[in-house]
Amino acid sequence: MKTIAKAKLIVLISSIILLQNCTKAAEGSNAAPPAPELPVYTVTTSPATIYQEFPTALEGKNNVEIRSQVDGYLDKIYVEEGAYVRAGQALFKIDSRAYGEQMNMANANLQVANANIQKAKVEVDRLEPLVSAKVVSEVQLRTAKANYAAAVAAASQARASVGGAKINVGFTTITAPVSGYIGRIPYKKGSLISRTDPSPLTLLSDISEIYAYFSLSELDFIGFQKKYEGATLNEKLKNMPMVDLVIADNSTYPEKGKMSIVDGQFDKTTGAISVRAVFPNANGALRTGNTGRIRMPQLMSNALIIPQESTFEIQDKTYVYVVGKDQKVTSKPITISGKTENYYFISEGVKAGEKIVFVGLGNLKDGVSIKQKNISSDSLLKARPL
Repeated sequence: MKTIAKAKLIVLISSIILLQNCTKAAEGSNAAPPAPELPVYTVTTSPATIYQEFPTALEGKNNVEIRSQVDGYLDKIYVEEGAYVRAGQALFKIDSRAYGEQMNMANANLQVANANIQKAKVEVDRLEPLVSAKVVSEVQLRTAKANYAAAVAAASQARASVGGAKINVGFTTITAPVSGYIGRIPYKKGSLISRTDPSPLTLLSDISEIYAYFSLSELDFIGFQKKYEGATLNEKLKNMPMVDLVIADNSTYPEKGKMSIVDGQFDKTTGAISVRAVFPNANGALRTGNTGRIRMPQLMSNALIIPQESTFEIQDKTYVYVVGKDQKVTSKPITISGKTENYYFISEGVKAGEKIVFVGLGNLKDGVSIKQKNISSDSLLKARPL
């Protein structure tokens, strides 16, 4: 009996020990995981230049449609598409034979008119002494003088016809009104050309300077007027800093542009006003029809700066995780006023001195505690300058 009782006691003790071990294991499995260690960045301010960007369309300084001012067959084409030409250089030749004959006819008519002047003058000279001697009536002399005046007028008309014929002959050689690049030439040699053709012979672009047109909203325009000094709009334009042009491959055009003109009124349909910046283009790198973005700089003495990787987006709003004194994170929306390649400039949402999670935002949510690993803002800005 003692042996059986002893065996039961051993089983009971073993059961108690096993139960205690299971309870400890269960308690261990329900324990909270340790707080993640994440890098934390202190929001700081720094002098910086921020940029506003506006889409733009580029046009040459002069874009001239080359059209014929006379009708006829296209006899010669002196230039190739895309060629650079100088002002006064011959571009096209219209068959001039018909216009040459018209000029010959006009010259002949002028000679006849001059001969008629001489004939009328002789008649006046003949009648004047006869009238003085009262051999013939004064009416005949007045008639002769009227004929002389008509002959002089006819000669003037003939000279005008000669001048018009010469102009038409000159129009048969079409020259470049400005220096620039030749566009597409839709007509070929032998084509019948008319002054009323819907398509020009070609388009000539003077691109020594490029005009970049873009639009400012009413709010942007009001801000522009407040931002720069000057009593008039032209004075404000002169006080604006030079602007950059970002071309289609996202590279920055090496030359700076100067703001030069603002449209006279707002477009009622879009609520925007057109603005123009002028860029030098001596090497012809830019052409009419190119597109890009105008980058307008704005100097800020104390800009709030945060790294771009410290943000996340939800429904078109940008947020950061701010670390509180209790080491818990809270998401806050921010307003971005500008950016560089690596940083955002913040106008609302956080303040200088607040701490935000630098990276590792993927598994965070409001109220989660973290273990801070401070990142020096100076070292970050030194490694990745603005």
